[in-house]
Amino acid sequence: MFRMSLLKKCLVAGTIVVALAAAAIAGGYHWANTPISLTPPQLDVTVKPHSSLRSVTLQLNRGGVPVEPELFVVMTRLLGLQSELKSGNYEFKSGVTPYEVLQKIARGDVNEYVATIIEGWTFKRMRAELDTNPALTHDTAGMTDAQLLSAIGAPEATLGNGEGLFFPDTYLFDKNTSDLDVYRRAYHLMRERLDEAWMARAPGLPYKTPYDALTMASIIEKETGKASDRPMVAAVFANRLRVGMPLQTDPTVIYGMGDSYTGHLHKRDLLTDTPYNTYTRMGLPPTPISLPGVASLQAALNPAQTTALYFVSRGDGSSIFSDTLGDHNKAVDKYIRGQ
Repeated sequence: MFRMSLLKKCLVAGTIVVALAAAAIAGGYHWANTPISLTPPQLDVTVKPHSSLRSVTLQLNRGGVPVEPELFVVMTRLLGLQSELKSGNYEFKSGVTPYEVLQKIARGDVNEYVATIIEGWTFKRMRAELDTNPALTHDTAGMTDAQLLSAIGAPEATLGNGEGLFFPDTYLFDKNTSDLDVYRRAYHLMRERLDEAWMARAPGLPYKTPYDALTMASIIEKETGKASDRPMVAAVFANRLRVGMPLQTDPTVIYGMGDSYTGHLHKRDLLTDTPYNTYTRMGLPPTPISLPGVASLQAALNPAQTTALYFVSRGDGSSIFSDTLGDHNKAVDKYIRGQ
């Protein structure tokens, strides 16, 4: 009799345990799939790198996504995702469920924002673009160019001029990324591209250092209206350096004028000496004058095989190239003076 009573009690207890477990599972399932109301109805939450599972739940709650920490931890462990959670900036909309929140973080479905830097921009123009990007944290605000270069570890900080040192491209980043990170990436990418082009350079070029080639590439970037003309433009300038002829390129003069340039270049501007006036000074200017793309880098280091020393625009973006001053003057009469 005693044994039967004990058996009944065990069965009842077991039934209760099973019922409670089933209820817990049902309750957990209901919680995991119940939409969350967010205020505001769309918001971003950043999960920091190397965060523990419990830290992720705290960051979600502080960011405005009210998940129940203990249930979120249990759900994550039951699904075996505790080591899969990824840092980054996530966008959540009202109506998202705790399960969907977890899956999004496990997938690493982060917001990606962009900053696009265009070939031929000056460093000043690049800084203005990044300064107005609302998704970046602007840690460089108030920094001089030299301070910015120092902050990203660029040895060119001693020059105080970041011109030409950053590769023009489209950069993806998480929201609230430091703008220093974008500068650092663009700087290292330019170094990689320049090193690649320098290693594959043609023999006999009139450049002592990769920086000289970078300066030349920046001029080619500003002088070329038609992409296919880049190797010829590069050859003309290389030939001028070889024979001791001034480069006489308007974009360097314009760069040296700074804010005083109003959109028109006058004869007096060509005669006014600045460190960047390649009509009054021999050789390359002291720094690049723009951010060159990879095509200009390659052209500078692998120019066309030609003896041309002159070129003039045809007016359609392309140029005509000449070996002698006489032929050049004829081209100027035809395409510039309309004679």
